[in-house]
Amino acid sequence: MSLIQQITEMYTPLLNVENLNVEFRNHAGKSIHAVRDVSFSLGQERLGIVGESGSGKSTVGRSILSLIPTSAKIKANKIALNGVDLLKLSELEMRQFRGNKISMIMQDPKHALNPVMRVGDQIAEAFRLHNRIGRAKAKQKVLDILNDVQIRDPERVFRAYPHELSGGMGQRVMIAMMLIPGPDLLIADEPTSALDVTVQMQILAIIDDLVRDKGMGLIFISHDLNLMASFCDRILIMYAGRIVEECRASELSQAKHPYTKGLLACLPTVENSDQKLTTLNRDPAWLE
Repeated sequence: MSLIQQITEMYTPLLNVENLNVEFRNHAGKSIHAVRDVSFSLGQERLGIVGESGSGKSTVGRSILSLIPTSAKIKANKIALNGVDLLKLSELEMRQFRGNKISMIMQDPKHALNPVMRVGDQIAEAFRLHNRIGRAKAKQKVLDILNDVQIRDPERVFRAYPHELSGGMGQRVMIAMMLIPGPDLLIADEPTSALDVTVQMQILAIIDDLVRDKGMGLIFISHDLNLMASFCDRILIMYAGRIVEECRASELSQAKHPYTKGLLACLPTVENSDQKLTTLNRDPAWLE
């Protein structure tokens, strides 16, 4: 494939989200707007969504998969994957998209994996759900994907239970489970937040290699600005449910919105380790 073809495919919209709004109602019946007027597109690239806790970034990812509580309401002009508007699908049809076309890596594998089911059986179940295949072939497929995520002893891990795995190993298993159906879009919600720095970089390298090799689109959700700048192609910065700025990851340090500038100024540096950290001064105008 030529360089021009690669660039064209990278930026051909795989996912289109237009005017997404998500509203929750609390026990008192009061409406809480978690996401407001969010629009973006995604090609075969690594798109980062960054913001503070409660900014709405995880809700955006879950809304694409319709994985939000029944108390919430999703409204949007369109949420389209490869031209198919997901908002128009029935729950049964949406189940065929989850895992098969869109996969999501959750934050903590210890909570996402079934504690009383062997790891290999869980991964095989994710594959057999969308493919008519025998147990023997499904097992070989699982062993292959475990090898792809750089697990040294796939047979042992296949037979293990989640509690027998380390944090890094558990996260690799989650990646394997989400990638085995061959989705077009991968949503990674803080996939390395519970890992130490060394294991974190290993997991990111695995995700990067697999996404590039399989020609997938990636939405990477995090609150780590430095990680976003080094790992993603583009970044969306969210505040109070809105996208306040979009920029190329390589140009994050030249961000223009005062909120993004404030977040960057709050980051500690080795050079200024003896100085007090800057606090973020919020402007009510950011909510308008």
